[in-house]
Amino acid sequence: KVTVESGVITLDSGALTGITWGTSSPPFPTSNYEVRIEAARLKGTDFFAGITFPVGDSFCTWINGGWGGEVVGLSSIDGADASMNETTFTRKFVLGRWYSLRLRVTPTTISAWIDDELVIDVAITKKWIALREGDIDRSMPFGIASYSTLAGVRKIEWRPLAPAAPAAAR
Repeated sequence: KVTVESGVITLDSGALTGITWGTSSPPFPTSNYEVRIEAARLKGTDFFAGITFPVGDSFCTWINGGWGGEVVGLSSIDGADASMNETTFTRKFVLGRWYSLRLRVTPTTISAWIDDELVIDVAITKKWIALREGDIDRSMPFGIASYSTLAGVRKIEWRPLAPAAPAAAR
């Protein structure tokens, strides 16, 4: 169940609960964009902000608080999910605390910040980017989900980024 009250979207504690960009909306960008949200784990011990997003002609998910509550990373890079690739790290998330999450996608890089700290900055030009198999594909093209965790989401924003100038023009 998903509810909205006082500017907070609450994702109930289901196997996978979330919100997804509607198909009747303009198409979500596939590159040169930035997304900002605030999210909190309100109850539970798994991911409270699985942000699925387009990357060129594919999709990826930024997991925050997965695999027992502390894993952060991108699913999937070169076939390895967020718990087992070069973007994987652990971080303690305080129950009830709001975290500012920022994601930037360009043709060459995926970057992510938690509370203004750059935590992921991965070059993707020679990487295979794809979603982890399973129900997370219901979050395409852009969605925010939780797994077996009551989560709050607010202040969802996206903005386009200017394309990078060609190397010869710099």
